[in-house]
Amino acid sequence: MPPQTPGSRRRWPPGIIFLRELFRRRVRIRLPRQSRLAQETEDRAPANPDLEGLDDDDDDDEELKAVVSTIKAPSRIKRAAAEQAPQTVRPTPSQNAISAPTDPNTTFSAINVRPWLVQSLANMAIKRPTGIQKGCIPEILKGRDCIGGSRTGSGKTVAFAVPILQKWAEDPTAIFALVLTPTRELALQIFEQFKAISAPQSLKAILVTGGSDMRPQAIALAQRPHVVIATPGRLADHIRTSGEDTICGLRRVKYVVLDEADRLLDATGPGSMIPDVEECLSALPPSSQRQTLLFTATITPEVRALKDMPLKPGKQPVFVCEVDTQALAIPATLSQMHLQVPVTHREHYLHTFLLTDGNAEKSVIIFCNRTSTADYLHHLLRLLDHRVTSLHSGLPQRQRVDNLGRFRAAAARILVATDVASRGLDIPEVALVVNYDIPRNPDDYIHRVGRTARAGRKGEAVTFVGQRDVELVLAIETRVGRQMEAWQEEGVNLETRVLRDSLKVVSEKKREALLELEEGREVGGKRKRTKQKLNA
Repeated sequence: MPPQTPGSRRRWPPGIIFLRELFRRRVRIRLPRQSRLAQETEDRAPANPDLEGLDDDDDDDEELKAVVSTIKAPSRIKRAAAEQAPQTVRPTPSQNAISAPTDPNTTFSAINVRPWLVQSLANMAIKRPTGIQKGCIPEILKGRDCIGGSRTGSGKTVAFAVPILQKWAEDPTAIFALVLTPTRELALQIFEQFKAISAPQSLKAILVTGGSDMRPQAIALAQRPHVVIATPGRLADHIRTSGEDTICGLRRVKYVVLDEADRLLDATGPGSMIPDVEECLSALPPSSQRQTLLFTATITPEVRALKDMPLKPGKQPVFVCEVDTQALAIPATLSQMHLQVPVTHREHYLHTFLLTDGNAEKSVIIFCNRTSTADYLHHLLRLLDHRVTSLHSGLPQRQRVDNLGRFRAAAARILVATDVASRGLDIPEVALVVNYDIPRNPDDYIHRVGRTARAGRKGEAVTFVGQRDVELVLAIETRVGRQMEAWQEEGVNLETRVLRDSLKVVSEKKREALLELEEGREVGGKRKRTKQKLNA
């Protein structure tokens, strides 16, 4: 703060002068209120040097005193939690659920996996089975239908891929297995894992997803591959339009897998996949003539209800294997935090937050609820010189694959994404997940934050909370059984940094980003290519 000589007026930094002008024009900016943890430690905390001088008895500074008093006000979350403390929900395992062996020294050989698969997994640095793998693989090999539930990053793909490949090697017919999954990126990841695990064998697997030409896919289906990995919408299109010669191989499927089954069987909202899933299942053999395997990180009532369906003659009961139910699908190594931000200045806080010493080098996924928001943030953060890319349903398939590849290769530090990226994607080096928008469904929150803290690694999840988001935060805390702590970094006062460093520059770049979007420009300022219609 510049020194003040007798008879002179205080000289404020440009950011604070700008803020004072906004107050004089009666434009109200709501700054975030102090959180639970900060409020508890307020009396012990040292004075913030960035705010020195703001409590001086100068009549011209009354507006700034109001800002400081707003920062020092009790947290909305603290008040709401005091009125209705979230109850810790501890789900109990389902009746007749199978418990995985607890011996940490259990090997794949001990659960009846063939030597060639054990060696193939060892080549991928997978030496010992996880809980979900120990519980599911032996029972699937026995011919039982399966509902498997385990937190993200616990190896569910291997839990169904290994028994399918082992049975296929004994009887290599086509089409042997069908895997349905809700997103193209997850389908591609499962396809790559099947190819890697089956490397010693001559497995033929194909990918049937949207965003690609249907004709090569129809030809590949007609050639009777061993394993088909598909999204329900595109496979349903083939069943409806490609003819009997293309899909007749599906009538011999012996295994069908619904990965992320809670999303595939979700009947709520306009994006329900149930009609397409039903279309796909209608082309398969009856359930009594195939094994059905459902896997998810969150076993919903719709998924659990399948266990109680009447048994077909000669069919074994469905088994349910739930692992880490006491952990509520949230890894113990994940730190959950919230950051209260004003709705009108979320971009300013995001930019400042990403540049703190603790976050500047981290690999980050930023989740948004809407495609338009993700596209806007991609433009804005690039204009602010962040190494950023995006992943959402509005992008062409080739660009989605390229952008995800750039993020995996660390060519981009930040991935701005919708919930397309929240399920199943395994990107080991993600250190931080930011919920720019809070998901309406607490289970979606579990899938989002599951992109970090995978396979025993540490990770952080920070949720931006606006004035009207408190109830959503409390619902999430109730679902996961743990409260979010207030985000803090030693020596960092985010409010002051926003006022001092980000107000002007972010506002300017925000206008540029909105102009690029309005003019239909790609990230980087190039105009988007549009297909020209040829005149007859």
